[in-house]
Amino acid sequence: MNDLKIVVATQAFIKTHHNDADFSIENICKSVGYSRRQLDRLFRKHLQTTLFEYMNAIVLSKSAEKLISTDDNVLDVALDSHYTSHEGYTRSFTKRFSVTPDEYRKSPIAIPLYIGHPANHYHILKEGREMENASICTVIPVDRPKRKLIYLPSKSATGYLSYCEEVGCDWEGLQNSIPEKFDTAAILELPEFLQEDGYSNIASGVEVPLDYSKPLPDGYKMTELPECTMLYFQSEPFDNPDDFGVYIGHVYKSLENYNFERYGFIFAKNIAPSFNFGAQIEIGARIAVPVIQK
Repeated sequence: MNDLKIVVATQAFIKTHHNDADFSIENICKSVGYSRRQLDRLFRKHLQTTLFEYMNAIVLSKSAEKLISTDDNVLDVALDSHYTSHEGYTRSFTKRFSVTPDEYRKSPIAIPLYIGHPANHYHILKEGREMENASICTVIPVDRPKRKLIYLPSKSATGYLSYCEEVGCDWEGLQNSIPEKFDTAAILELPEFLQEDGYSNIASGVEVPLDYSKPLPDGYKMTELPECTMLYFQSEPFDNPDDFGVYIGHVYKSLENYNFERYGFIFAKNIAPSFNFGAQIEIGARIAVPVIQK
């Protein structure tokens, strides 16, 4: 097994077992048959972090989700997160998210939840893959009211890879932590009215209700979007996590071949961004584009 596959296998074990009562560094190392020192070296090489830092980021991010989705007291959340005290958990949580668990529960703000994408996904996107068999793509219109867009623009990005290389990867977890969001975080292709001098048309962002007024993270912008219909293109679910890029490509191909006028729509890219939501094995790949009725 090459070192990249070792890291991916370790990530998979952490994702599956982080809630186990006996979850520990020792059991992680035992599961893949490598020492902590060896795994630290591989995690630094491929993820620019140590095994403990990665594990702790995942555990704390999951605990943040639990704080706003359950009524468990903070001590119980801390213990479920493998901390032995309220104080230790609060220190770690505050250090990572710049807000205490109690403050976050009372008033959830955008925080950089750690997503932990498999380490090989960057290489898969760079190399590209072809779909061997045909795949189903459904198209669903979703009416959106007048709303706000929270977004982080880029200066030179042309797509997902160059965007992450420019701004980093924290955008996805941070935007997905916003409870009021209409949908998950996405890479955006901005309409002309949102493109500022010195910036490209690529950004990331989420839609939120019109009355959203919480403080924005550094570098983020917020604007209003008009009422419109978003046409969602969605692939079928898939089994192999490494095929995510293939299914995203398939959905984009379906968009290219779609006859908008035949179904009573006009592609209206000047009124709202187009959204690339990426792909998840459970629901498939998704993109959404703004349209108006003919």
